[in-house]
Amino acid sequence: MVEQLRPLDALNNARNKKVIVELKNNKQYIGNLKSFDIHINVVLENAEERENGEVKRKLGVIFIRGDTITVISPE
Repeated sequence: MVEQLRPLDALNNARNKKVIVELKNNKQYIGNLKSFDIHINVVLENAEERENGEVKRKLGVIFIRGDTITVISPE
């Protein structure tokens, strides 16, 4: 029997891995998921802001508020 994953379990499995985070304002950030909380606030390390697949800026460690996020996906 396959155990059902809860949403936070899926995020926990992505910890310390590279993820893509898309925001409501259509900005996209890629970085290593370091931590998150029950509000899906996330901290990324080695983060980059991308636009149309191109790196716009390198940001290092960033905090993103969960209420601005539309998608979090493994890269």
